[in-house]
Amino acid sequence: MFYETETNRHGLAHDPFKAIVAPRPIGWIGTRGRDGSTNLSPYSFFNAVSDRPKIVMFSSSGRKDSLRNAEETGVFTASFAGFDLVEKLNLSSVVVPYGVSEFEIAGLTPVEGRLVSAPFVGEAMAALECRVTEVHTLKTLEGTASDSHAVFGQVVGIHINEKVIRNGRFDVALARPVARLGYMDFAEQAPVFEMFRPEAPKKL
Repeated sequence: MFYETETNRHGLAHDPFKAIVAPRPIGWIGTRGRDGSTNLSPYSFFNAVSDRPKIVMFSSSGRKDSLRNAEETGVFTASFAGFDLVEKLNLSSVVVPYGVSEFEIAGLTPVEGRLVSAPFVGEAMAALECRVTEVHTLKTLEGTASDSHAVFGQVVGIHINEKVIRNGRFDVALARPVARLGYMDFAEQAPVFEMFRPEAPKKL
């Protein structure tokens, strides 16, 4: 089958786009508002986009609380979404008025960042402290502004629970990351396997 996204007439019961672009890591974004309130929300449009410098990105569909707080304060955290916390992760996705803490709703411990004034999930196996470098409102082919906003942040500090360090590595098999698929589907990243980059042929 084939369909053009301008009309989006795919004939299916649900739009397949996000199911095709999968799995996607989940950015569990922690922020603090200017009023001192805390916010925690999972974003499936999230990823690392650079290693030198270390930069991550999350994209907000609409001007949500995480975007507002990150813009106002210039910082955010990204906690590791592991299978052991998947139910609490889901609880933190609830839509509540600004200023209501999802940390409290989900029964999670907000821990203050060491280098940024934003909380991360104390129970998470890892967390990134980030300073905002850029915020972009995404545009269409026609150049008009959309209602999606990408927040880029440079990672300035990393927390790791030593339970998931094995043989000098952050062991993904122990940490059990959860990924977002399409629709209401999630997946655990397992099994884990290694595959090394091949050497270039001697004669090209």
